[in-house]
Amino acid sequence: MEKLTPPVEKNDYIDVTFEDLTHDGSGVAKVNGFPIFVQNALPGESGQVKVIKVKKGYAFGKLMNHSTVSEARVEPPCPVYKQCGGCQLQHVSYEGQLSFKQKQVQGVMERIGHLPNVPVLPTMGMTDPWRYRNKAQVPVANRDGGLVAGFYQQRSHDIIDMDMCLIQQQENDDVVQVVKSILEKYNVPAYHEQKHKGTIRHIMARYGLTTGEIMVVLVTRTSELPNKKHIIEEIVKAVPNVKSIVQNVNTKRTNVILGDQTNVLWGEEYIYDYIGDVKFAISAKSFYQVNPEQTKVLYDKALEYADLTGEETVIDAYCGIGTISLFLAQKAKKVYGVEIVPEAIEDAKRNAKLNNIDNAEFEVGEAEVVIPNWYKQGIKADVIVVDPPRKGCDEALLKTILKMKPKKVVYVSCGPATLARDLKILEEGGYQTVEVQPVDMFPHTTHVESVSQLILKEDN
Repeated sequence: MEKLTPPVEKNDYIDVTFEDLTHDGSGVAKVNGFPIFVQNALPGESGQVKVIKVKKGYAFGKLMNHSTVSEARVEPPCPVYKQCGGCQLQHVSYEGQLSFKQKQVQGVMERIGHLPNVPVLPTMGMTDPWRYRNKAQVPVANRDGGLVAGFYQQRSHDIIDMDMCLIQQQENDDVVQVVKSILEKYNVPAYHEQKHKGTIRHIMARYGLTTGEIMVVLVTRTSELPNKKHIIEEIVKAVPNVKSIVQNVNTKRTNVILGDQTNVLWGEEYIYDYIGDVKFAISAKSFYQVNPEQTKVLYDKALEYADLTGEETVIDAYCGIGTISLFLAQKAKKVYGVEIVPEAIEDAKRNAKLNNIDNAEFEVGEAEVVIPNWYKQGIKADVIVVDPPRKGCDEALLKTILKMKPKKVVYVSCGPATLARDLKILEEGGYQTVEVQPVDMFPHTTHVESVSQLILKEDN
């Protein structure tokens, strides 16, 4: 068999036109069908590219100049956008971002799911797509005799010192800056990754959008925190609406932010927030959606797709802290939620009690094990809602759904590719995908959530 030679070599300068964007926001150009991926390039643009790396089936390039500029291109408002790895699409107009996300979902439906006729609706975006994140987790380092705090530079662990992030709630930015200066005042040393020494690893802030309540979390390598009493006093004095100050101890050499040990230093263990009418208790380690405004949009759509009359039994696989379950419980006869993380199930039970919801039950375990057991016990769902991690649904769970045959499946997804794969399996098992609704939970990044409605075909 003749070995194919790539049509470009490293350090070549070539003129190209960009046709598409990848899932990570890079522009795609083709030379004789051979793809070249280039950061900061948009579909419809032309320009000169320097080839910087060549692989067997594709290459990477650097954009040297434009000859044609897309109408969707805008000037990124963030001063560190090009260095920071947090956002990928600030150079694209918001309308352009929403269109890109719709096309991304549509593309995998056709390419991976082989479902070209499934309607993928226009992406539901935000009126104001800035300052939406309610949780900041900011690494800290020593530099030039003081502390720096900010996000990592792209593809590195070098911290970009910054005093604001345009997708963070302003309150979180303020907390990080105040806490950094207090720790600096009391000479608390930052954690050093290579030496595994120092004290403060991350400053974390959580903000209740509807309540205004703030939690400060100090993630430390050691259980000892020098000048702890003075630090607490100064944070309480300097941060309005602070309700909770927590120390999380992470002694391990790891990139995982939070450790196993959590101690409340001052105030309450929880702050509170609402999504719609449902109240949630949020601890330092709780999983809680970072964009509650768009979470309500997503869950309202899931509720619409479930189309509940009050007589249904609903199963919520991968239920987390019960966010979707409690929304559904307001309209269903009974909701059963399952989640593999024990702490999340404890939170779910607590949140049900907090909202006086008594028709929701929660169990710890793998959905693909617990749901078949429920089925054996005679629990049969009219509607199953799945909200799996990025890897998608476990194969055993999909088989259980096909065996249980609920009238409707509502699939909430954070990974378009695995969504397309799973929808294909469900379609082959007798379901029809009515439509897919992308929702922009994370403006200015390439991430896209979506919710899909599936109904059981009449002959199944």
